[in-house]
Amino acid sequence: MSAAMIKEFRLPDLGEGLTESEILSWKVAVGDTVALNQVIAEVETAKAVVELPSPFAGVITALHEQPGTVVEVGKPIVSFEVAGDDGGPGAGGPAPAETARREPNLVGYGAVVEGSGRPVRRARTFAAPVVEAAESTAPIVEPAETRAALTTAAERPRSTPPVRKLAKDLGVELAAVTGTGAGGLITRDDVRNFVGGGDLPAAAQALAGAEPAVSAGTGAQAPREVRTPIKGVRKLTAAAMVSSAFTAPHATEFLTVDVTPTMELLARLKASRAFEGLKLTPLTLVAKALLIALRRQPTLNTRWDEANQEIVQFNYVNLGIAAATPRGLTVPNIKDADRMSLTELSTALTSLTETARAGKTSPAELSGGTISITNIGVFGIDAGTPILNPGEAAILAMGAVRNMPWEYKNEVALRQVMTLSLSFDHRLVDGEQGSRFLADIGAILADPGMVLAMV
Repeated sequence: MSAAMIKEFRLPDLGEGLTESEILSWKVAVGDTVALNQVIAEVETAKAVVELPSPFAGVITALHEQPGTVVEVGKPIVSFEVAGDDGGPGAGGPAPAETARREPNLVGYGAVVEGSGRPVRRARTFAAPVVEAAESTAPIVEPAETRAALTTAAERPRSTPPVRKLAKDLGVELAAVTGTGAGGLITRDDVRNFVGGGDLPAAAQALAGAEPAVSAGTGAQAPREVRTPIKGVRKLTAAAMVSSAFTAPHATEFLTVDVTPTMELLARLKASRAFEGLKLTPLTLVAKALLIALRRQPTLNTRWDEANQEIVQFNYVNLGIAAATPRGLTVPNIKDADRMSLTELSTALTSLTETARAGKTSPAELSGGTISITNIGVFGIDAGTPILNPGEAAILAMGAVRNMPWEYKNEVALRQVMTLSLSFDHRLVDGEQGSRFLADIGAILADPGMVLAMV
């Protein structure tokens, strides 16, 4: 009989040197039997929400971190009991007919199992957290007192230490609060909303950072300030924007264009059977115009490599699309967008935005962009000075399409007009190159037939 071993799994670097991640939810519990590469948790990095696969096949003996906890890379998060004496990640895994081979995956560890089998769940037991990996030749048995204590701990309302402290300071019983976080996790907002419902005195409501309930004649006021921890996407975005703004010398140019012909083309495409079922928008056509113009001005698709003192010229285009999501601003990119037809580009844009809004964008989709577009027009804005996505030479902001009086065939007519704003890294792009690039995009949008003269 193979010796049983306890193996720890430490939080890995989920991409590009990220130092921490937040445990959103566990997909397993203590006592569950899991297969190699089975999803065991959902974690949130500063870039994306990632499903964490198991590096071992075995039985879960301890979950070291609660949902809602921010964990540093390298810290143990879960322990497994595995069979075998070689300590390999496949120990305790499938039978010889289902052997696994090591293969890098999303987070750089784990293996692919040849063969499928549904995970087997056994009755849950509770084991004390394992700090160091240890060998054992017999099942772990906890005293009755330990099991009782752990059972009580498991049944208490799920929350994080900061939330429990906030509740204690406010005199709130967490058992009375309904958790809205992942898996029923009680968040700060849940506690604040509970307080804001008028169940506690106004002083306690102010301490919670929520607006006190207003009683007739009391004149209770909202708090003067509310503090929110800087973390996740907001933290990464802030650091990236500061680095970009103070590293790359930005220059921004503007061009206002009569895009009536492009909007008419968009209407015809939507009515065409060839594009039936596709979500075509002005962004689709602006993105296509940018990709075409980039062929004539490739210096806009470069990167400044400070460490090696080189300019990197990309012979492909990974088109970044700035997306406003519930987690904050992200810029996922469409790989090899320059090789796509208009139909393929439309499908890719739709998939990208839906994935981003669902918070499911992977780190790989957020890495490797070469040039970006931000659509500020959807917010009713005409123009701006966009900040470069770090590592890219240019970013185009497209403004709102507005009906405006415009000179047309030597007369004034009501036309559909858009303002384009182009920011570029002046180390890489000269004013002439940036101006010609912006003018080419404008020419295509003003007269889509100009594409025939450019390709």
